[in-house]
Order: sequence, then structure tokens, then C-alpha cells
Amino acid sequence: MIIAAAQFRSVPGDIEANATRMAALVGEAAERGAGLVAFSELALTHYDLRLIAADPVGMTVTEDDARLAPVREACRAAGIAAVVNAAGRAREGAAGPTISSFVLGPDGALLTRYDKRHLSGEERKLFTPGGADGRFMLGGIRFALATCLDSSFPEVPARAAADGCGMYLASAFHDSAERVERYADLARDSGLQVLLANGTGTGSCGPACGLSGGWLPTGERVAAAAEWSGPAPGDGAELVLSDVRDRITLMADPAIAAIPVKECGEPLVDIRTAAPALLVAKERHDARGDFAHLRQGVLQRLLAAQELLPDGLRLQIVEGYRPPALQRRYFEEYVEELRAAFPERQAQRLHQDASRYVSPPETAPHSAGGAVDLTLVTADGDEVDMGTPVNASPEESDGACYTGAPGLAPAARIHRRVLTAALTAAGLVNYPTEWWHWSYGDRYWALATGADHALYGPKELDGE
Repeated sequence: MIIAAAQFRSVPGDIEANATRMAALVGEAAERGAGLVAFSELALTHYDLRLIAADPVGMTVTEDDARLAPVREACRAAGIAAVVNAAGRAREGAAGPTISSFVLGPDGALLTRYDKRHLSGEERKLFTPGGADGRFMLGGIRFALATCLDSSFPEVPARAAADGCGMYLASAFHDSAERVERYADLARDSGLQVLLANGTGTGSCGPACGLSGGWLPTGERVAAAAEWSGPAPGDGAELVLSDVRDRITLMADPAIAAIPVKECGEPLVDIRTAAPALLVAKERHDARGDFAHLRQGVLQRLLAAQELLPDGLRLQIVEGYRPPALQRRYFEEYVEELRAAFPERQAQRLHQDASRYVSPPETAPHSAGGAVDLTLVTADGDEVDMGTPVNASPEESDGACYTGAPGLAPAARIHRRVLTAALTAAGLVNYPTEWWHWSYGDRYWALATGADHALYGPKELDGE
């Protein structure tokens, strides 16, 4: 996945104009291959505490505020998420408004709201501090949210790392390059990859310096926007992009194996007879037809997803259930293939790298009947451009097999978004290293959705 920090000079007090500009930047970020775009602190109103204090109702928003509609629509149209920082209307029972990050998902719906926990002296006169850390999952990555002063407290990124986060998203209104440069230390000390969306223009605390950017866990800066030094024509809009694919939670991660399974007992059913409306690839076959079986709950959701596709497109099932013994064989063979190609890599690294493409047998969604490999075809069954063939490995596709891979042809990017929108709406989750792999009820689904247990465990087709 590629993520972006959007840097632009907001119009003070004009929520409608700023939301419209944000929507345009969401679309631009999507065209450049981003799956998420983050905005700076109080970007919806500009960082002008005087204006907010003068109109605490008009200058604050809730997640369903009509003035955010352009951003929600842009997220839906582009299939990407946005982190909009604004003055948040007081929550029920709270003393006052908050400085809030509203995370809108690729469907435009709220993923989470984070309220800034550490306020400056002037901010405390107007806002109420939040009481909980900001977390969300997107594209197989666990994100932590922070706003400006939050990042001055080492325990904030430390908690994020302890919580299993891979990415640290900060919205800020920093006034100096020296303050921005501290994010290199934050990344290095916490082991997190960092993306900063910083403001520009003059606000209540003086001028913000811009310099939005990204840092690797080593502290190396990998993206940087321009420094703001004074008024100029236009709003100075700029997007900085950061590749975060290395932060994806893989199937080999201990967090996956740690998720308990409470087997619900759903049967494996044959797609070909139970759901003839779903097309099954003719190239796949085995003696018992194992590949054409899925859990009943998965099958129902695939039928629902197909109904959500645009006219002229349908799903084609390539592989569903995979017996545990076959899964083990596939995994071990791929490990050996990687060992031959990369003899310098240690066993643990090989195990991890193999799980980008084949799941370790102990956590394999296919062996639980909860995962399906599929693609889009036309109503007549003809293939459409998806960027790579199904089952293209990371090595042979040069990473284009990742669902959010950069550099895809426009048609492939659109088709992946169409597929993602339909399957996500039906309740399935994607394994982000493989655009074709979707699941429900397995451990990875539990991780992605926040469920406290998986519904399906490894299963033999005969029920043993």
C-alpha cells in the first residue's frame, strides 16, 4: 500500500471550501496509487483557535456532518481512506470540543475517531483532551494516530509499538524544521514507520513550516514536502507518498496464531451445486473437487458480493478449500524455492517471506474453508485486466500482486477497486499481498475486523 500526506494551506474558517479541496486531493492521491491520505492538524478549519472559539457550533463537526460529504464521496469514488483532522463536536458527556482525527474508510464510512490527548496551554482553554489511543486496521496494517503535541511524549509511540502497530500517522501544525526532524528519532526509537501531515500558513501559534514527510523505522527520511516560508499564489498543495507494504501483518505473524478459534461447525459445501450463479474456473480440478468447496457462510457472502458488481462483471472462483496436507506441501515447497533463490536468508526470514504468498499450514485460511482465490470476468466469462494473473508470486510480479501495488495500469487499478468494494461490502477481508485472496471467518478475518475469535479452524472435507 502507498499512503500520502496532503499538505495545503486551508482557508481560515471555511469548512465547505476546505472539504472540497480535501476531496480533490483524495482523488489526486488515488490517481497516484495511494490507499490512504492524511491531512494536517485542524485542516478543516485551519489552525485558528480564535475562529473556533467564536463559533464553537459552526466550527466543529461530527462524523456524519453534511459538510464532510465531499470527502466521504471522494473516498467512495476512489476507494481510499482519508484522515481528516478537525475540531470535533463534544462527545456525549464530554466537557467540550476536541481536536479530532476522523478516519473515513474506502467506503466513506467512519473507521474510527481519535481525540488528541495532549493539549497545549492555549488549546486547553478551548478543547477537552481525549482519553483513548487512536488505532485502526487498513490493508493489513495496524495504524496509530497522533496529533502534534502527542508526539512529544515518548510513551505515545511506545504504546503504539506495544499494541502491534506498524504505522504512526501524525497530523500537526509544527512551526520549525527542527521540530519536524524529531520524527526521525521517534521512528528509530519506536521501530515504527512514520507519516507526518504538517500544516502551512499562519495560525494561532504562528506560522507552520510544512515539510510533511515519511520516515522508515531506521529513521531514514523517505519523503518530504516543501518548506513553507511565506504567502504565495495558490494554496501550495502537495502530496508526499510513502510505500508501507513492509508494514503489512503477514500470515506468519505471531498475532495471527494467537487468535483463538471457536469452531462454529458450518459445513463445507460444493460451490458448483450449491451456488450455480458463481462461475468456477474450468482450469482447476482435483479428484475429489476439494478446490470447489467453501464454508457456507463464505459462499453466501460471495453471492451477495456478486450482486454488488457493476453490470457486465461477475466473479470467477479459482480455488477455495485446500486440505491441510496439501497446504503444508505448498508452503514447504515455496520455502525451498525461496531458499534456493536467496541462500543468505535465515530460516525465520524465509518462513516470513513465504507467508506473503502461501500461508503457514497452522493458520491457513484455505484449510479452514474460509478463504477463496478469485478474479473478475465479463458476463461472458472473459478475463479483465487485474494487473497480474491469479497466483503471481511477489518475485515474479515484482510486487504487483500486492492489492495496493503502485504503478498499475488504470484499468487494473479500477478493476481491483471494484472487486474490493463489492467483497468488502459483503463482509470479506483481503490478504493484501494477494489481490485475489479473500476470506471470512478465519484468523486473518478476525485480526482485520477486530473480532475476538475466528469462526473456522482447519477442517477435512469428510468432516474429520
